[in-house]
Amino acid sequence: MKHLVLERLQQGPLLCDGAMGTLLYARGIPYEHCFDEFNLSQPDVIQGIHNEYISAGAQIIETNTFGANRTKLEAYHLASKVYEINYKAARLALEAREVSGQPVFVAGAVGPSGLLLRAPDQPRLSDLRAIFREQIEALQTGGVELLILETFSSLPELRQAILAAKDVGGLPIIAQMSFDEDGYTLSGQSAARVATILADLGVDVMGANCNVGPAATLDALTEMITSVQQNPEITRPILFSAQPNAGLPRRIDNRFFYVSTPDYFADYATRFAQAGVRLIGGCCGTTPRHIAAMRQALDKSYGHDPQFALELSTTPPSVQTNGHQPIEEEIIFPHEGTRTRLQTQLDAGEFIVSIELDPPKGLNPTKLIAGAALLKEAGADCINIADSPMASVRMSCLALARLLHDHLDLETIIHFTTRDRNLMALQAELLGAHALGIRNILALTGDPLRVGAYPNTTGVWDVDSIGLIQILRGMNEGHASSGSSLGAGASFHIGCALNLNMTDEETDLEIEKYQRKIAAGANFIMTQPIYELAPLERFLSRAGNPPIPLLLGNVLLYSSRHAEYLHNEVPGISIPEDIRTRMKEAGEDGYEEGIKIAHELLTEARDKIQGVYLMPSYRRYDIVCELIRALKAPGTVK
Repeated sequence: MKHLVLERLQQGPLLCDGAMGTLLYARGIPYEHCFDEFNLSQPDVIQGIHNEYISAGAQIIETNTFGANRTKLEAYHLASKVYEINYKAARLALEAREVSGQPVFVAGAVGPSGLLLRAPDQPRLSDLRAIFREQIEALQTGGVELLILETFSSLPELRQAILAAKDVGGLPIIAQMSFDEDGYTLSGQSAARVATILADLGVDVMGANCNVGPAATLDALTEMITSVQQNPEITRPILFSAQPNAGLPRRIDNRFFYVSTPDYFADYATRFAQAGVRLIGGCCGTTPRHIAAMRQALDKSYGHDPQFALELSTTPPSVQTNGHQPIEEEIIFPHEGTRTRLQTQLDAGEFIVSIELDPPKGLNPTKLIAGAALLKEAGADCINIADSPMASVRMSCLALARLLHDHLDLETIIHFTTRDRNLMALQAELLGAHALGIRNILALTGDPLRVGAYPNTTGVWDVDSIGLIQILRGMNEGHASSGSSLGAGASFHIGCALNLNMTDEETDLEIEKYQRKIAAGANFIMTQPIYELAPLERFLSRAGNPPIPLLLGNVLLYSSRHAEYLHNEVPGISIPEDIRTRMKEAGEDGYEEGIKIAHELLTEARDKIQGVYLMPSYRRYDIVCELIRALKAPGTVK
């Protein structure tokens, strides 16, 4: 059977992760505890460590199962949980890979049994083999893709572990012995002798780990490699592995410290690779910092294999999008932590002009995209896209945002409501939005369903807009609302809404909500439309200047009838009587008067806001373009 991990190792070195126990110990967990049991009681901790190693650049991660065999677990009264612990460990590692989105192999870690193979208490070899088989079967059922038999000091015991792995079958076997500084195992075998026996047992990869640091490990590997190469009876290809400790530990105040630095390990990573070692990683004392340094050194010497990610994906490597370029080169995903264009502009103090567009009610977005192109040409910085406004069915704002990005390279802000999605769906769509490069999110609760065409539809509202802001902030911190890791921190730019059209009785409540939104993690504010400066000044006098950028909302008035409709029928909009009178007196020139009213307001408010978002009436993009040009004219808005 062909195995992708073996094919990949034959092409060049792969980087494995480092220590698990060292990181658990650093988190305050005593060595007396059963680290393997943490797969069940503290799965987030274990998965978090996997994520750290993947982020550092590991291409192989090992399950937290070094001591998860029946004999060792029996000391903690956990012998009955062998299957559960190993299966769960495999699933945690696989989930960490899925969360990260990185091409990583998952290896099942198998350590010594803990039984002494000495007379008169020597257990029957068949019993020992059964102990290993039980653990390996659970790991394989859990989904591991290879086995790493590690830290064995007894060659007879390692032989039983290898035979057990072959009994189960189907997985590549990496077999590693531990050597002392003199190049011999604790039971007295030389590295050359170990290599000969392991070759006869038919392992796929052989090597050394633990006990000593990089220098002594390299000496042992050099002897093993030479022994195999000079043995004419070994005709099949054999690969080699090395996972040394971070030197010898020092004990200070009942704590153990390892002295080998990440830079030292980086140097030895290239030395191992030059010697012919193909699986390179770390053991006790090594951390993600060591792995990151090794990753950088290996990439510098051997480069990054762009085909590796494609081969490890579920898509066959031969699949192509156009007959020439593989999928991996066709799709570019914005990197985690990338700042949005809007965020950069706001942080630089630029005045932003955004235009709000409602997605189409039908299948064809062509007209809307053409309108967006006109707005971009007029100077609009951004398009904000409503999310089924007025509780009506429209095209997904997420899909439209991606269309505008692909066709026009337009920055977008999507309105995202909690009305139509439960907690799981909210986060699922946000993960999708992030992967598609849609990072500017205006967090909203959503219009009541009774105002739309589906009054019998049930709203969800598992959380309100403040809860959604907290979810977005949590994703930026790298976790879902449940606390489970996302593999990396997201880079959402979080907006919140502010209603300036408040009565005196409503003012205190609205200010309290505004302050809670800021505390929850909002990065910018978008207000309800206003038509005079008084509501903004009233708010600022009560709440003070916002600590984050504020974009003022305005629906461009088209006619007197339009003004009366907005004032009397649309929730959240209040148009002063004098403005409605001006629109009435303008008659057929209503749209020109509407532009003049908006321009006067925005010019007057300029020193109090950092941008505006305009809502075109009846899709009159031409009218909005006139105002955009006026706002962007030299000397008007800087």
